[in-house]
Amino acid sequence: MTLYHAEYAWLGPAHVPRIVREGAGRNDPPPGNVPADAGLVSDVLIEVADGRFAAVTPSVRPAPAGAVRLAGLTLPGLANAHSHAFHRALRGRTHAGTGTFWTWRDQMYALAARLDPVSYLALARATYAEMALAGVTCVGEFHYLHHGPDGTPYADPNEMGAALVTAAQLAGIRITLLDTCYLASGVDGAALEAGQRRFGDGDADGWAARVDRMRISAGHAKLGAAIHSVRAVPADQIPTVVGWAAEREAPLHLHLSEQRAENDACVARHGRTPAELLAELGALGPGTTAVHATHLTATDRALLGGAGTGVCLCPTTERDLADGIGPGRALADAGCPLSLGSDSHAVIDLFEEARAVELDERLRSQQRGHFTVDELLCAATVAGHQALGWADAGRIAPGARADLVTVRLDSARTAGVDPAGAVFAATAADVRHVVVDGRVVVKDGEHTDIDVSQALRTAIGALV
Repeated sequence: MTLYHAEYAWLGPAHVPRIVREGAGRNDPPPGNVPADAGLVSDVLIEVADGRFAAVTPSVRPAPAGAVRLAGLTLPGLANAHSHAFHRALRGRTHAGTGTFWTWRDQMYALAARLDPVSYLALARATYAEMALAGVTCVGEFHYLHHGPDGTPYADPNEMGAALVTAAQLAGIRITLLDTCYLASGVDGAALEAGQRRFGDGDADGWAARVDRMRISAGHAKLGAAIHSVRAVPADQIPTVVGWAAEREAPLHLHLSEQRAENDACVARHGRTPAELLAELGALGPGTTAVHATHLTATDRALLGGAGTGVCLCPTTERDLADGIGPGRALADAGCPLSLGSDSHAVIDLFEEARAVELDERLRSQQRGHFTVDELLCAATVAGHQALGWADAGRIAPGARADLVTVRLDSARTAGVDPAGAVFAATAADVRHVVVDGRVVVKDGEHTDIDVSQALRTAIGALV
């Protein structure tokens, strides 16, 4: 038994939306009952046994002998629900000059062509370790770098995915490997271009056959599915991926309406928006998470919310790539659980992602106060874990996985801040202590196993 005594702790909102609390379509059991005094509390005694919270007791003074003092604000583990690990090597290298998402994509393809299983393991290990420093205890890796650069499968056709699973284990965090179906270069079903060939499996049956050979037995990892987008998976292939995920009760993720050009092409080809097409094909529902969902019609929002489809917002990437501002408040009001992702890793900071959801709404509406702190923290914690299939994580409650993230309240950024508003002041640099499944991964702001800065320099230097 390990005892922690938290100066302040956020135990979660008293009421969590039903779809998040009950974990519809997931295998994992929900965590224990929400404490009656859930919310921000002080002097919390947290008991951990066998990687789970055994008991959570607020207002314990003085701290018991032998308890580890967690000075500052302690949160549940943060979930990064959308990641492309290899994009981390592009940080600071794609921002000069002008351009659009599409010109950025050419630079991304050039980087992807240089990766192999060894270099990808090194880069992902360093990237996931940076996530751990930022308080991320679980990542959803939207993985489509399957084969060699010319499209030839490796001897083990899942070797690149296995490298990501190993990288997360070495970094000390959990992973949901969202193995991504990517078959075409456009909504019209055109063949993959040179920079895309390593992504493809021929057709959805080929994708499913390859993924079925992937064996994940490690306790830190789960396997899910992803439809890259309606422009990369032809309509007649989408039901195969949907069926694969449904049969296994696995998370299903997809890029949705990230670009207006994607919407226009889909309407021209199918006479309907991407959301309408996906609804007809059975791809929406409580087991599905749509990423971005930036350019939606009112009908699209109603379809997503009515089906209980989750939406993962990635504000720092969406602004970095000039994608636009997604309708976060309208989606939440429609019934979509919101989660957060760092996507291209222009920034790895879930506090920044969370407050950007509110601040972007302010920019759009010229009004303040769209999301409560509880809603933003819920998106960063329990809803993110739910979207990744870890229904027993993201809460500091008996029976849940013992993930803890402690944020300093005495840094130059957080000094004098009300703990209840720390999400609007803290950054990833303020994370001091991280526990994942009961194991200390970050102590006093340093990773316990990896020199993260050096690992990043080495991994990225080998590629660029």
